[in-house]
Amino acid sequence: MILAEHLHKRYASVHAVNDVTLEARPGEIFGLLGPNGAGKSTTIRMINNIIAPDSGTISYSGRPFSDQIRTRIGYLPEERGLYQKARILETIVYFAMLHGLSERDARTRAAGWLRRFDLAGSERRRVEELSKGNQQKIQIVIALIHDPEYVILDEPASGLDPVNQEILREIVEGLRSDGKTILYSTHQMELAERICNRIALINRGRLVLGGTVDQVRDEHGANSVLVEFQGDGSFLRSLPMVTAADIDSNYAELTLLPGASLNDLLPHLADRIQVSKIERVRPSLKSIFIETVARRGDGSREDLTSSMEARS
Repeated sequence: MILAEHLHKRYASVHAVNDVTLEARPGEIFGLLGPNGAGKSTTIRMINNIIAPDSGTISYSGRPFSDQIRTRIGYLPEERGLYQKARILETIVYFAMLHGLSERDARTRAAGWLRRFDLAGSERRRVEELSKGNQQKIQIVIALIHDPEYVILDEPASGLDPVNQEILREIVEGLRSDGKTILYSTHQMELAERICNRIALINRGRLVLGGTVDQVRDEHGANSVLVEFQGDGSFLRSLPMVTAADIDSNYAELTLLPGASLNDLLPHLADRIQVSKIERVRPSLKSIFIETVARRGDGSREDLTSSMEARS
């Protein structure tokens, strides 16, 4: 279990992390969610003892951070940290040996991981020859090759195409089945909604929501409607009964005023878009987060949507 309590971190006038408490338990995926710049990576760095909190405490299964615990952590940072001129296999083996593996075991495990990520045969290529996505695969391998007890992943899907995002999902869910403690930081709400057991949503350094995914969706179950359509749906967010709108190219999730019904909405749609489906839904984490933060006055809906859709 990883327990962080009342963490604070300031940089000059910026309160980057403001009284954050979270608990990641064995056998679960705990999602630390929020837009870019929310304070997630700073929180992760404090938990990894890379930077010290100004105040607050961090423990691993009831024990403070130590060199022994360090070897039991698998950490994937948000930033690329690979030696660009080094060869792929030697890079993996080097980091594996730093975590206590013998060279023989490291090479055997590395071969298996490279096959899993469809990189077999690339062992002697230099890191700089790889695409951004393939470099991310190498960093994932390095984080997991020593079979860590605590797995801390900061934006692990960055740079991965949909096929490899699915491979990553299977790997992380397998780690959960093995009883690992997994802390998964991301701004990709849709992915977190699929795989996380419990979540904490953070904005501007503060926790704004938390609990299991189902609890959060049930407790913040606003009057939400899903509309699938053809045409330009940008006008939907300006309708008088709509308080929030998450609009994509052919669908929109709308939050209606309390008491508003589909009958109130439908007359505004008929002449402007071609509707193929409309139904009430439980709100997504993304729409809950945007609405909660906007209601608190901690950011506009447009800015929050843009920051969560941006890719690292």
